[in-house]
Amino acid sequence: MYLRKIKRNKDGKTHCYWALVESYRTSRGPRQRIVAYLGEMDGSDRLSIHMAAENRNDYQKNLFNDLSPKWVEVNVNAVRIERVRDFGDIWLALELLKRLGLYEFFRQAMPLGREGIPWAKLACILIIARFCHPKSELYIAEHYYGHSSLADLMGVPDNKIYDNRLYRTLDKLLPHKQALEKHLKERLGQLFQINYDLLLYDVTSTYFEGKAEKNPQAKRGYSRDRRPDCKQVCIALVVTKEGIPLGYEIFDGNRHDSTTVQEIVEKMEKLYGSVDRIWVMDRGMISEKNITFLKQNHHRYIIGTPKSLLKKFEQELLSENWQTIQHGLDVQSCQSPFGDNERFILCRSTARREKEQAIFARFSQNIETGLEKIKQSCDNGRLKNVGVAERRIGRLLQQNNGLGNEPRKVIDEIKRIKLTDVILPTRI
Repeated sequence: MYLRKIKRNKDGKTHCYWALVESYRTSRGPRQRIVAYLGEMDGSDRLSIHMAAENRNDYQKNLFNDLSPKWVEVNVNAVRIERVRDFGDIWLALELLKRLGLYEFFRQAMPLGREGIPWAKLACILIIARFCHPKSELYIAEHYYGHSSLADLMGVPDNKIYDNRLYRTLDKLLPHKQALEKHLKERLGQLFQINYDLLLYDVTSTYFEGKAEKNPQAKRGYSRDRRPDCKQVCIALVVTKEGIPLGYEIFDGNRHDSTTVQEIVEKMEKLYGSVDRIWVMDRGMISEKNITFLKQNHHRYIIGTPKSLLKKFEQELLSENWQTIQHGLDVQSCQSPFGDNERFILCRSTARREKEQAIFARFSQNIETGLEKIKQSCDNGRLKNVGVAERRIGRLLQQNNGLGNEPRKVIDEIKRIKLTDVILPTRI
């Protein structure tokens, strides 16, 4: 490969052009052919080509002997960066999406119709955006998409992405929810060799700012976000022991956790079968109805029990038959006190005991400090009304409700500070 100078006379002037020429051998000898016409080139362009072709053909170097680099002074303070695009995490998400076979799944589930942009591409855009920067569809459309490399990687211009189009994509995806869960379960099992023998189930909630009048499932209930003033929905999630989601359901915001167990278990086993499944749940899921359902259908389960049941294991708690399975954690296997085939595992944790003792000590210290302030107010004569004093103590106990299960200790604290003859709460 070499550069050939081509001269043309036009309007009494000589114009020089450059062409990239390739040499090749034939039966009649060497021949040359023009690979590309490069047009007119100034000194800097020829210099760059010379640097690219350096140490190739020596006879080309005489084309560039009369050239020297051009230096340009740049005001660094006047330089700015434009059109910055995030790329690395988006490229990684796209590769993971391909490895999971999601685009092919969306393409088959939502075939191309009359829409301007395939729903399969929009679904992939939503997944990548949520993977890299989990925000709402409105934020993705108005802020994130334009500052990412998704437009270049997915071939969808910025002006074609807006919130309503993304919302409609979610509507298109919803009918394929179960098929998508099944596809991911099989694909993840192949990639990571996951055995779905241990399934963990729990329920959380998310609340809405506003009336949520068009959402029939939005209701007031037990708020894990400490927002009982807002309507919410409950989200039930099943994950593997590796923490990989297997399925989810949306329930009414006022539904109790224990009432969802049977529905979730039947759905998961309908999709994935019931062989070699062990369900793991916390004590919020326990009820006589759920235990009966699990036993009747021969399900295996590990479920937390209420603390009140510890009264039936008083002898075991005082025994020395504890086994240490790791530092600070001892366990003991016991027969069921109800005379059936269930096994109960008692656990005691040194770290948990120290944590509860620290919590109790902090609440106790807060109460002691608060009662001392109330006593000083009584001694100084600023607090004379018994009702006001009772309300102050009530607020103090409410703020330090970690002692709510042991009110007798709170009363002992009040007596120790000798306030009982001045003020005594009527109820604790």
